[in-house]
Amino acid sequence: MGYDNSHDLCSNLNQEQDSEFTRMTDKAVSRRGFMAGMGALGIGAFIGMSPIAQSVQAAMSASVKSKLIGFKPVPASTADSVVVPEGYKVTNLISWGDPLFDNAPEFDPSGKAPAASQALQFGDNTDGMSLFPLSNDRAVMAVNNEYTNVEYLYDHQGKAITADDVLKAQNAHGVSIFEITSNGKGWSVDRAGKLNRRITANTPMQITGPAAGDELLKTAADPSGVEVLGTFNNCANGQTPWGTYLTCEENFHKYFGSNDDAYAVPAEQQRYGIKSADKTYQWSKHDERFDLSQNPNEPNRHGWVVEIDPMDPTSKPQKRTALGRFKHENAALMIDSSGHVVVYLGDDERGEHLYKFVSKDKYIANNNPHNRRLLEEGTLYVAKFMAADGELKGKGQWIELTFGKNGLTPENGFNSQAEVLIHTRLAATQVGATTMDRPEWVAVHPNKQTAFCTLTNNKNRGKKDNQPVGGPNPREDNKYGQIVRWSPMNGDHTQSAFNWDLYLIAGNPTLHSSGLLAGSNNINPDNMFNSPDGLGFDESGRLWIMTDGKYSNKDDFAGMGNNQMLCGDPETGEVHRFLTGPVAAEVTGLTFTPDYKTMFVGIQHPGEKLKGSHFPEGGMSKPRSTVVVITRDDGGVIGA
Repeated sequence: MGYDNSHDLCSNLNQEQDSEFTRMTDKAVSRRGFMAGMGALGIGAFIGMSPIAQSVQAAMSASVKSKLIGFKPVPASTADSVVVPEGYKVTNLISWGDPLFDNAPEFDPSGKAPAASQALQFGDNTDGMSLFPLSNDRAVMAVNNEYTNVEYLYDHQGKAITADDVLKAQNAHGVSIFEITSNGKGWSVDRAGKLNRRITANTPMQITGPAAGDELLKTAADPSGVEVLGTFNNCANGQTPWGTYLTCEENFHKYFGSNDDAYAVPAEQQRYGIKSADKTYQWSKHDERFDLSQNPNEPNRHGWVVEIDPMDPTSKPQKRTALGRFKHENAALMIDSSGHVVVYLGDDERGEHLYKFVSKDKYIANNNPHNRRLLEEGTLYVAKFMAADGELKGKGQWIELTFGKNGLTPENGFNSQAEVLIHTRLAATQVGATTMDRPEWVAVHPNKQTAFCTLTNNKNRGKKDNQPVGGPNPREDNKYGQIVRWSPMNGDHTQSAFNWDLYLIAGNPTLHSSGLLAGSNNINPDNMFNSPDGLGFDESGRLWIMTDGKYSNKDDFAGMGNNQMLCGDPETGEVHRFLTGPVAAEVTGLTFTPDYKTMFVGIQHPGEKLKGSHFPEGGMSKPRSTVVVITRDDGGVIGA
């Protein structure tokens, strides 16, 4: 798939959009110089400069100071702790295994605790999260528990898994919902909170939208195809203006297997990574729901966005099939100026795609019964990016994924809208969408003029026929990642046309003096990182970037240290390191109190694969995924 047909595909982009995008980027250039992917020359021009010219340009860029960012950046770190800037402090809110209810047992580090205990405790590997205020000193937290590390969950490190072990792992997955309170000095979990709830891999859920009841979703246990048990591998999240939480199912393929050696996985499921072997979690050996030979349709019932009401512990979560089925990273939801709900969605796998959902009906303020149906019907689109050879900016088009359009017909293997949504990846390939470098979190700027997506890395770029080098994916064997930004036509996110550029290209300028491996010119030895993953804005427009990359601190990643969180200014392009995580941990998940004076951040899988972390308790304790709380000593706004 090339980029030579960009003018034909986006001929409907009008002059007004071009002028607006040029105005936006030229304004940034005038304050920053040659920012990554911005202005008439773009990154390619900067990289092509002589070393002397680059030094002059870097000095000019360094003279610009962001009006948004007011902290002293922290250096890279390999310490087994969370490091924050001077004037900030970090405390622990909740860790894997902590009790969520008055009757819940305390965490047992031996690995011998039964499944029943885990059902009453905070789940493992915290990821996306949202805060729902109840008052100035009380709130509800909804936190994803993406997966579990078998080397720490069991005393046998996954070598002798029993039926209760499987149930224990299933109880460690899903979502933890709990009340927190503030005494003016800090936040803590209220174990007596009436809204406290665990949602696991066995919680009953309703399937809604165009795919509900389809033959491909029916099983012996659910012949109606409208009720499914559980959610698991919940990566990132979204939050709605009507007070619900969106949890996103990502790598659901890892939980299935077959006890029948002769079972052949269908091609459409192979596209999602489904295999007959079940080596890690071994759920299929003790729970026939995950045995492909017994329940071949069960995988089709996972890989969706799930909407949850955190204010009603008795409510049934809703799987929203209108938003498509793939390995969802997060769901960046906004109310467009048109009144429609727009949700941007990344499919987190190398060579997969970036999506957009537009609701059929419009949002109505203060009408929650109406608004809670908005994700049941709408149109799903997939992105195609175009650029001239060597350019790091260009035009794009959202291609509609509707049965009967753009080749989504019976002749090409699609017999209904339900099949288009159940096999979304196949539909995206059919319409010629751009393969991306692992699209992860999407974040929409508070002014709604631009949206950003982290493209975390891609070892396959340039090595597979359907993953050419170019456009927003400019590097072969991409080790470092980049962040793409787009601006919709006339500021209307429901439109099909957009302009795009690259906000930054991560790299290692201490190893590479020039070229794309050094990164864009807003990357330097003091802020370099790899694999941008989590992404979110605060109300002032600070862009918070979290990483999930290589923490070896050697070879291609020398000098980068542990995973980290950075703060960017989209106006000036500046990026400063705000936080570093402990050994072998991912920094992921982000939410704030309404006054933005308290930040909640997730620290996932410290010490994964027995790497030797003892976070958060230190000593010789077992490492545990933890939500931490960050505040300023002076009580000010985080990052300002």
